[in-house]
Amino acid sequence: MKKVFYLKTCGTCTKILSKFDLSDWELREIKSLPVTEEELDEMYMKSKSYETLFSRRSTQIKARNINVKSLKEIDFKKLILEHYSFLKRPVFLTDSEIFIGNENGNIKDLEHFFNIND
Repeated sequence: MKKVFYLKTCGTCTKILSKFDLSDWELREIKSLPVTEEELDEMYMKSKSYETLFSRRSTQIKARNINVKSLKEIDFKKLILEHYSFLKRPVFLTDSEIFIGNENGNIKDLEHFFNIND
């Protein structure tokens, strides 16, 4: 299994996706087809944290007046399932690995992953 969860209106996502050959990957646009609980649980099994999967940049945080510091793991899961913008993106998911977000370290790990597996 190789899936990428992304947002097509996110310039950073499209820039990252364009760096890699994703011809044999399932591309999943999360606004039009939101993440399921089963998929989120699969991400959790590899990341060991819903908080790691949570985007602290979501505009919904301010709109809903959410105090992120008070959230527990179950709250992060619930919010990600409620609204697509709470999922940090992009998320690259394979049978054995997960790459979350657009931080430089994650992008370097992705580049390394694709170089090894090309």
